[in-house]
Amino acid sequence: MADIKLGLTLYCFTPEYAKGVLDLEGIIRTAAEMGYTGYEIVATQMCPDYPYVSDRFLGELTAMNRYYGMEIVSYAANMDRGLRHDRNLTEDEMLARAIVDLKSANKLGATVMREQYLCGPNVLKRLAPYAELYNVKVGIEIHNPEYPTSPYMQEYLRVIQESKSSYIGFIPDFGCFAVKPNKPNWDAALRNGARLSMLDLAAKLRFDEVPMEEAQKKMAAAGANGAEMGAFSGMYGFVTFYSKPDTQGLKKIMPYCVEMHGKFHYIYEDLHEHSIPYEDILPVIAASDFDGYIMTEYEDHDPVSGDTFTQMARHLAMEKKILGLREGVRR
Repeated sequence: MADIKLGLTLYCFTPEYAKGVLDLEGIIRTAAEMGYTGYEIVATQMCPDYPYVSDRFLGELTAMNRYYGMEIVSYAANMDRGLRHDRNLTEDEMLARAIVDLKSANKLGATVMREQYLCGPNVLKRLAPYAELYNVKVGIEIHNPEYPTSPYMQEYLRVIQESKSSYIGFIPDFGCFAVKPNKPNWDAALRNGARLSMLDLAAKLRFDEVPMEEAQKKMAAAGANGAEMGAFSGMYGFVTFYSKPDTQGLKKIMPYCVEMHGKFHYIYEDLHEHSIPYEDILPVIAASDFDGYIMTEYEDHDPVSGDTFTQMARHLAMEKKILGLREGVRR
C-alpha cells in the first residue's frame, strides 16, 4: 500500500518570487501555512551559487526549515546540454555536471534529485553509483511531449532495470497525462487575437495525431495568425495532450518512481483540473507500493488568469479528496 506525502515545488511561486512579492523565507512560510510539509527547490532559480551550495545558504535554509517545520526533499537540477555555443555537451561532461548537482543535493539534505531527460539513458546509468555514494535518488522527469511508454522513456526504463540500482528511476510529471488543451494557454491565445475556430482546428489536428509538420502546413493553409500558431506549437510541445492518459504505462513504471510532480494549470471550484485527469492518476499511485512525495507544481504564469494561492489551495484539497485524506492533516 502506498505511503503518499504531499509536498510542493517552490517553482509554484515563480511570479511572486520574481516580482519580489515573496522572498525564499516567505515562500517556505506560505507553503507551511497552506499545509505542506516538504518541498522541492529548483536549484537554478533559488540557490544563489548554483551549481554549488555555500555554507551560508545552507545555514539560512536549514534555519528556515527548522522554524517553519518544513523539510527539503528534492533538489531539481538542470541539464543544459546546450551550455556551449559550438556544440552539445558530451556524455562525460553531462555526467560531471550531474555529479556536482548530486553533491549539492546531498549538502542541502535532499534525498531525491530531479534530472532532466536531456541527459540521456547512458548518463543516468553511469550516475547510479554516484547517487548511491551520496545517498540521493535520481529521477528522470517524464515531461511532455514524453510519456511513460514513449520510446525514449522505454530506453530509460531498460537501463534502470539493467542497473539493478534503487538509486535511479523516474519522476512523472502529471502534465504528460493531459487529455485536452491547457486552459490558461487557450484563454491567453483568445485574448491575443486567436479565433476559436482555429484553436479548435489545432486541437483536432493534435487529437488526430497528425504529424507536426503536416499539421503546421494545414494551419498555415487555413490562414492561422501568430497567436494561433503559438497555441498550436504548445499543443505539440510542452503542453501537449493525448486522447487518453497513459495510466497503463504509469502502472508499469511505478516500482521505479522516486517522486511525482503534481503538475496542474487550472482547477475549478468543484476541485476538477481542466485538462489533467487526476481522478485517473492518483488511484494508480495509491494502489501501488509508492513511498514518497507528490509535489504540487502549479504552472500558469498568465497575469490575467493566474491566482497562485487560490489554485494551490484547490490543488491540495483535490488531492486529499481523491486520496481520502482529511482536511487539515499535514502529510
